[in-house]
Amino acid sequence: MILKNVEKTDTNQVKLEIAVEKDEFQAAVEKSYKKNAMRYNVQGFRRGRAPRRIIERVYGEGVFYEDAVNIAYPDVYSAAVREAAIEPVDRAEVELVDIGADGFTFTALVTVKPEVKIGQYKNLEAEFSPAEVTDEDIDRELENRRKRNGRLETVEREAAEGDTILFDFEGFIDGEAFEGGKAENYSLQLGSGQFIPGFEDQLIGTKAGDEKDVNVSFPEDYQAEELAGKPAVFKVKIHEVKENILPALDDEFAKDVSEFETLAEYREDLKKKLLTVREKAAAEEFEGRLLDKLLEGFEADIPACMIEQQLDQLIDDMRQRLQMQGISLEQYLEYTAGDMETLRENYRSRAEFT
Repeated sequence: MILKNVEKTDTNQVKLEIAVEKDEFQAAVEKSYKKNAMRYNVQGFRRGRAPRRIIERVYGEGVFYEDAVNIAYPDVYSAAVREAAIEPVDRAEVELVDIGADGFTFTALVTVKPEVKIGQYKNLEAEFSPAEVTDEDIDRELENRRKRNGRLETVEREAAEGDTILFDFEGFIDGEAFEGGKAENYSLQLGSGQFIPGFEDQLIGTKAGDEKDVNVSFPEDYQAEELAGKPAVFKVKIHEVKENILPALDDEFAKDVSEFETLAEYREDLKKKLLTVREKAAAEEFEGRLLDKLLEGFEADIPACMIEQQLDQLIDDMRQRLQMQGISLEQYLEYTAGDMETLRENYRSRAEFT
């Protein structure tokens, strides 16, 4: 291997030009031949028994070149990186320059670790907000779990917010039906916000057997541009109104949804888990504030790939720590009313620093 050139092309990028000489390349070609000989059928020879020179004569001199490059590349690239004294942080972008019986030359565009300058890092101060869990917090969490464990029962009354209706609908604009605006036996919880504004409100008060025209306008920013901002009429027929019957908050509920025998035990476990999650969030928030202080004097041009890799690692570490406490990452996000995108953004400043 010959490292022909090392060129800094950007703040954190280096371009290597690397040549693989004949002996090294031909050794890789021989390995490729031994690995792939069975793939080639040559008249007069049993499959896999044809000499390399015969296969090359029949299928072309470069028949083994591509695989030989792949065989040689890892060791050649590693040696070039060591010689160039660089620290890659991502896969290199590789481009083959030339190849022949005497070897091959390629370039590797490598993203490398940046130079970092840190300012004041001693005696930093930040506000810490201690975590707490109130009875109202536990009541709210229990109510959410009740709703998830409710059962739908058909009722003979007008639909109210929170009820689920089973209905047919077809939408029209200027008297013409439009694509995607029709469904039968569609299930919708009123107040869930699944439909465009105004649609669900007009179905409150309907009952099984009712037919109604629902007049609405699509939002100006509606994703289907051909419908955005246009008034529409939906012809609706109600088949069924269902009420979500919630289970009683008692010991039987606790037994059904948890491993506990009493509601009091279940409440106490919820309190512990909520407190664990909030203590974790409080600690993360405090550390984030400290990092913000530290980053005030931080100077570095961090490659985007490094930040994303570090974010992945931080989230994975968090997932494992939560699992050790009996909480999944999904539960953590649910308890904190968060989502993965927000969590990654909250960790971004830490990822940039670490």
